[in-house]
Order: sequence, then C-alpha cells, then structure tokens
Amino acid sequence: MKLICVEEHILDPNIAKATMPQVLQQAPYLTNWGKRVKDGNHTDHSRPQIEKNDLITPKGMEFDVKRLADMDAANIDMQVLSVGGFPQFASLELHKQANDKLAAAIKKHPNRFAAMATLPWMEPEQAVTELERTVKELGLRGALLNGRPSDDFLAPPRYERLLVKFNELNVPLYLHPGIPVPTVQQAYYSGFDDEVTARLSMFGWGWHNEAGLHLLRLMLSGAFDRYPNLQVISGHWGEMLPFYLQRLDDSLPQAATGLKRSLTDTFKQQVFVSPSGMLTQPHFQFIYNLIGAERILFSVDYPYQTLNGVRNFLENLPISEAEKELIAYKNAEKLFRIKT
Repeated sequence: MKLICVEEHILDPNIAKATMPQVLQQAPYLTNWGKRVKDGNHTDHSRPQIEKNDLITPKGMEFDVKRLADMDAANIDMQVLSVGGFPQFASLELHKQANDKLAAAIKKHPNRFAAMATLPWMEPEQAVTELERTVKELGLRGALLNGRPSDDFLAPPRYERLLVKFNELNVPLYLHPGIPVPTVQQAYYSGFDDEVTARLSMFGWGWHNEAGLHLLRLMLSGAFDRYPNLQVISGHWGEMLPFYLQRLDDSLPQAATGLKRSLTDTFKQQVFVSPSGMLTQPHFQFIYNLIGAERILFSVDYPYQTLNGVRNFLENLPISEAEKELIAYKNAEKLFRIKT
C-alpha cells in the first residue's frame, strides 16, 4: 500500500530571517518554547511525537537525501511539501524563491515529492498572481496558509479574487495553524509559567483553536456556496471544528446564516481532514464516522513530529483495505492530481 503524507514542511532560511522580527513582535512568547522543557525524550515510540527541539530546523531545511532516508525508514512513498514557520509575513520575492526551490525538489525527485505553494497573503493581488504562476508554470498543487493573513482572516472582500482563483484553478487550500491574534493570546493563554504560556498559546491549544475558527468563519462567509470547486484541507483532525458541527447547526441554522446548506453538509462536501501526526484511534473513529474515508488524507507533520508508528496505525485501522487505500494515497492522488 502506497503512502502519501500531505502536511510535511520545509523551512526556508531566508524567509525565517526576514520574518522573525515581526513574528517576535506579535508572539514574543515563541522563544520560551523549549527554554525549560526539551521535547523528544519519549518513551512511547508507537506513534509520532513532538520532535527534539534541536532537530526540527535542520530536518526542515533539508529536502533531499536525509529526508528521503527518513521517509524510506518509515515506508512513506511521497510527501506533499509546504513551507512551515511564518511565511505570510515575507515579501513576494521570498515567496517566489521558496516556490522555485519546491519546484526544483520535485523535478529532482518527481516520484517522492509534490508541493503546495507559499503565497504573499498580506498582499492579495500578489497572492493571486503567484498562485497562478506556481500552479500553471511550476506544477505545484495548491497553497498552504500558515494562520490568518489579516485580523479578519480570509473572509473580507479583499480576499475574494484569491478565493475565485482557487475555485478557477481547482486546487486545494490548506488552512494551517499560525500564531493567535496578540490580544486574544494575552486574554486567553497568558498568565502561566513562560514555558506553559508558550506551549498553550501555540501547538498546545491556541493556534489550533484559531485555525478551526478560521475555517468556520470561511464557511459562514458563504465562500463555499459561491465557489463549489473550493476544497479546503484542515489538519489536526479538523482543528477542533468537526466535534462541534452538530452544535453549530443547532445554534446557527440556515434560517440564521442564509447559507444554502447546513454547516455540517458544507464541511462534508468541501473539507478534507488530516491527522497531522495525531495518530490516535478515538480521533480517527469520530472523523471517520462523520465524513467517511473518502474525505480523510494522511499526514505526519514532519519535521515537527517523529515518524514513529506511521505504518502500524494505518494497517491496524478497523476499516476495509479499500478504505485504508483511500486514506493512504488514493484521496491525495485525486485531490492533488498526482501520480505515484
């Protein structure tokens, strides 16, 4: 059984250097992660865990021999690459350079890598042009957004042309977590020990909550009604949102929203969900019961997570072999229009 992982990141040193001042201005707590507690000292090697702090950056910046060796050791056939970190703060030129690097990696290893573009989200018109370039000229398969592009997320009219372009090109948009709005972070996640505040604000809770809210706002904006080809990928089992869809339908019925469908139906028809390395049976079972194997993609969140137990999780799922194949590679091949 082939295995395609769809949320696997590279880190670009030029983007990291250019964006870090702005990132630290919005999220000064970032540097407190790992100051007192180091990740990676795991005793449970049966599933992916947070990677050792000092290994994340070097693993992310290499997408050739060493990465392929890690993939081979875990029996992963292909990674769909995307730029990690906080690239939404970078200039158009830096995005273009990173996308060209992704295209070069694919050209060198066409059977092992595909990729989603990074875009200058702060400048929507530039993002429209770069999305078209990366899809039509470079052969990239969509785009990934690391957090909100503005305080109002993607819903405002200024992003309408970009959503039109995704619909027109028929490529997916991956709504990935990013740092919370500073005022929200201060109100909701501060007040603890520095290490706890940093982790709670980001990958412990804060940016997952923000990513789920991002998708919910996009649904409530009517974007999915306007753009039937728009397909969104939501990692970490849907960033909390799937577990509240029934409550949302009860609280926000169509009579209130004016949408053509319920929020649950919209989600089932235009959202794909991926685990991002959270390989646990209860999460899987809930999502499987909600949307079925046809809407689940597989991912490990390399290099932020280890690759332990990837194959075992898939092979031991309590579903048919045909459904395992959908999750392992067939859904990804269809959505990204790739062949392995």
